[in-house]
Amino acid sequence: MSYARVLCVGLVGVAGHLVEVEADLSTGLPAVVLTGLPDTALNEARDRVRAAMVNSGQEWPNRRITVNLLPAALPKHGSGFDLAIAAALLAGAGELPPAPLDGVVLLGELGLDGTVRPVRGVLPMVAAAARAGITRVIVPLGNAREAMVVPGVAVRAVDSLHRLVEYVRGTAPLLDPPSAPTAPPAGGPDLSDVAGQQTARYALEIAAAGGHHLALFGPPGAGKTMLAERLPSILPELDDEAALEVTALQSIAGLLPPDGRMIRRPPFQAPHHSASLAALVGGGTGLGRPGALSLAHRGVLFLDEVPEMAQATLQALRQPLESGRVVISRARGTTEYPARAQLVIAANPCPCASPAGDQLCGCTPVVRRRYLGRLSGPLLDRIDMKITVLPLTAVQLIGASEPGESSSAVAARVARARAAAASRWSAGGWRVNADVPGPHLRRPPWRLPARDTGILHRALDRGALSARGFDRILRLAWTICDLDGRERPNAGDVGEAYQLRMGELLGRVS
Repeated sequence: MSYARVLCVGLVGVAGHLVEVEADLSTGLPAVVLTGLPDTALNEARDRVRAAMVNSGQEWPNRRITVNLLPAALPKHGSGFDLAIAAALLAGAGELPPAPLDGVVLLGELGLDGTVRPVRGVLPMVAAAARAGITRVIVPLGNAREAMVVPGVAVRAVDSLHRLVEYVRGTAPLLDPPSAPTAPPAGGPDLSDVAGQQTARYALEIAAAGGHHLALFGPPGAGKTMLAERLPSILPELDDEAALEVTALQSIAGLLPPDGRMIRRPPFQAPHHSASLAALVGGGTGLGRPGALSLAHRGVLFLDEVPEMAQATLQALRQPLESGRVVISRARGTTEYPARAQLVIAANPCPCASPAGDQLCGCTPVVRRRYLGRLSGPLLDRIDMKITVLPLTAVQLIGASEPGESSSAVAARVARARAAAASRWSAGGWRVNADVPGPHLRRPPWRLPARDTGILHRALDRGALSARGFDRILRLAWTICDLDGRERPNAGDVGEAYQLRMGELLGRVS
């Protein structure tokens, strides 16, 4: 037999597509032709597969070899096709019976010595295979735990091409996935570490309960970074759907822990202020890779020293913050990644960044305005709350008799507020208040009476508030109401939300 076909999976973004790897061996001058829009890494598979087969004790067929990847119009990238190509060649050369591999997806990169190495993106690949009706997959041993996350799929592992050959010939079994390790105890920064800053802590709780974006302004050392780093500690664990999305993105980026466990904690990404546009929103050569914004999906993206970031990089956030997705267009195709993350930004009030704030600052009002002016109006319009973090006093820092409220106590209130919001918006499929479209809140039965929203009407009429800001204040009011355990917001909730939005809140509105 000079023809064989083996199944594999290709990724475009986080979307997997079943790929048929065809191998045809014909008479003619010895050569290897690879078709089906392969990228550079995949084109080099011919040399890896040749060396792996020879070093595994198999004979390389000196014939004209054509390897086709179907569908041919779908761009293919990466080294995860190596194992499938080798199996198709061996079956086409008559060295392996094709029946044991019928309906089985093969994934893995080959080393020159014949070892099968782990590859990125195995989780979304196996999930795509399951959606296509495949029930058996063979993956590298290092990816086996990750592949087992997908239900309804029998996962077997290989550590070498030789083991796969022996299995297909019926002389040796495949490897079972390793047992799941004991889950490490939950840890991380706790809100009890933060001294003082009651207003900022309250804003952080609202952000967690409603999925709102947050801006923290204040001198260095006031606690902006500490607060942002503790936001994930008060967020609920990810449900199955969200956990699968987050784990798939981490798998594509090669950031999954060695045990391949499903990620349940909301991710936290804090790129340096010198990060490029591609590093932040995604991109790169060929089909774009996920950036920090997508890697923070269902979690927190924290941008510290945000005025120091490049303007073009910051402006690229505007569209994804509204749509919850990143679309990267390249000559070879378009890639889409989810990007529904909470944005937290932090900035000093001026270039000198005096720890004492205004007392010792030598910057003129023009310099201060120019510095914060690097944050464009359209970007700030997408931020729900703007909080001034004041310098700590000696009493706040060392005079407190007991630590502040812990993350677990705040997380309990956040969970109750989120449960109330999820129940209220279940008909629309929205998880948190920040997801609810503005028109939905402005129509019965959810429209608030004019006596409660009068402050917003007046601000809108005089141009102090945009239509987007109007809707975001309504969402904030619903979150404040949920945290207080009430059914509908009142005028006090709307007024408090307005102050949080405009950066005027100095203490909680009673």
